[in-house]
Amino acid sequence: MKALILAAGLGTRMRPLTDHTPKPLLKAGNNSLIGHIIHDLRQAGITDLVINHAWLGDRLESSLGDGTELGVSIRYSREGEPLETAGGIRQALPLLEPQDDQPFLVVNGDLWTDFPYEALIQRATGLSDHQGHLVLVPNPAHNQRGDFALEKDRVSTHGFPKYTFSGIGLYRPSLFSKVPSGVFPLAPVLREAMKEDRISGELYEGEWRDIGTPDRLAELDQWLKERNGEVLPQG
Repeated sequence: MKALILAAGLGTRMRPLTDHTPKPLLKAGNNSLIGHIIHDLRQAGITDLVINHAWLGDRLESSLGDGTELGVSIRYSREGEPLETAGGIRQALPLLEPQDDQPFLVVNGDLWTDFPYEALIQRATGLSDHQGHLVLVPNPAHNQRGDFALEKDRVSTHGFPKYTFSGIGLYRPSLFSKVPSGVFPLAPVLREAMKEDRISGELYEGEWRDIGTPDRLAELDQWLKERNGEVLPQG
């Protein structure tokens, strides 16, 4: 299975840290955010990767290269401007080289999790007529209302409780067949498929963090260093 790591955001909420460094290259613990993701994907046996980028993308490419030193293969989908999630996925599809509408993995480049990606390799073979599969998580403090409801293995916009979309998903290429070229968000694409009961999902209650602000990055950095025994716990 191939994976697309989304790394094209401007990182405006991370400024000034992202003035000269793309957000996925910001460090937490002993690695960058995207470095943690690549390591975990490789450990799961997912080594054929595509990374999209816009803001300071040349720095991503010079840092990661073709992935050889990281034990993976990396190709890049270069965006002149951030195309949002669905637009970025649509542009990257030729690099993912999908065959027979086989699903591929998409991961946000600004998260940290211990989610077992290998479980999605098995899940991909059982999507049947579903066009996508979302990993949901309990709502963090910054998104207490949640995004989607989960009933058994079906994801919908209606019902309660609602959970937060983790930024990890499996998608069939056909899900993006009607997405026009250019800037286009993911939410309306998912909602349309949910109306047809074509999106499945699961709830993951392990470690997951959306690293959207400098404070969250600092908290993750401290937590990882404490976990690895590099610093003593504060307080």
